[in-house]
Amino acid sequence: MKILFLHPNFPAQFRHLATVLGQDPRNTVVYATNRHEGQIAGVTKVVYEKSRTAHPETHHYVRPLENAVLEAQGAYRVAQKLKDRGFYPDVVYGHSGWGPTLFMKDIFPKATLLCYFEWFYKSYGSDASFDPSDPINADDEARIRIKNAPILLDLATCDRGLSPTKWQRSQFPPEFHSKIKVHHDGIDTEYFQPILNAKLFLPRIDLDLTGAKEIITYVARGMEPYRGFPQLIETISILQKKRPQCHFVIVGKDRVAYGKSLPDGKTYKKVMLEQFSLDKSRVHFTDLLPYNEYLQVLQASSAHIYLTRPFVLSWSMLEALSTGCLIVASDTAPVTEVIEDGVNGLLVDFFSPEQTSDRIIEALDHRDQMAVIRIKARETILENYDLAKLLPQHLQWVKDSV
Repeated sequence: MKILFLHPNFPAQFRHLATVLGQDPRNTVVYATNRHEGQIAGVTKVVYEKSRTAHPETHHYVRPLENAVLEAQGAYRVAQKLKDRGFYPDVVYGHSGWGPTLFMKDIFPKATLLCYFEWFYKSYGSDASFDPSDPINADDEARIRIKNAPILLDLATCDRGLSPTKWQRSQFPPEFHSKIKVHHDGIDTEYFQPILNAKLFLPRIDLDLTGAKEIITYVARGMEPYRGFPQLIETISILQKKRPQCHFVIVGKDRVAYGKSLPDGKTYKKVMLEQFSLDKSRVHFTDLLPYNEYLQVLQASSAHIYLTRPFVLSWSMLEALSTGCLIVASDTAPVTEVIEDGVNGLLVDFFSPEQTSDRIIEALDHRDQMAVIRIKARETILENYDLAKLLPQHLQWVKDSV
């Protein structure tokens, strides 16, 4: 089989699929991306570039669409070079929304177009209208509607689609559900597994918590309201008063990955640390970590906080479950598809740092009882999200599309 993967990032959601396809010498696997870093054995990576970004004068509703078209042009140009060299894929598999898939049916009309559908934007009923302190207006409604333009084009054009969770597929218009299969990428349960009495020592960043009895962990790509970062800091301020020996490890970058940035150029980290006076000797910001260090954080966790608006479910939550973390998570739709309160995790009101801190204290004070929940957390991933089971099914879905 000849397959062309498309994603601005590398290897992103296609890491495992591209790897297994690249290991089979009968396949020709090409991955077109914006990312120069990284390689996968057996996979030919080609880099495409956007000629420019959307003009500042472009109407702000339309800028995401203009950027998607520019992304599509870059992908088309590199596809033309591949075609000139005799490469005609049987399958093109790309991430919808960014843009690279938009013109693939034009340059490779006989190829099967598969799209990874991660999110469909709505003004109401999910992430945008979730926070009552940040209401949306008519301008937001119009902007959000137009943001779906490249996704709708992919929905109309693709042969088949895939979405990682039922919640995420439910956001798409019902008339397209028959085109979209629910299938998660899968979690590497062999890698993300618990270690009894694990200690946390990361000499690269001079973090030694081998003597800590209580370590509360939090992981996110950015420090932002979408992933409950302001509520996290308030929770820490409460817990520090009640648990004087407790340490907090925050993995993530001081940036906004999803949602709005602050208008004055400040970061949410700076604003929240100005608002709450914390004992910084017990709060450890690690920045993003390589996988081996990230795994050690999860393995040493006494309790793991995961907060999210009704939005895309983070891989990190499933990886934490696989590692046997005691998860204290927001009672929001993407989470409750996976976690049942008191069974494989503890659920809290997203907007209640008081409740979050109470449940963390509950977890710390009843570790024997929580051990059962930890076991069930890992079982949830082994039963429903194990890469060893899901990857062959994903591969078969691709093969069946040819």
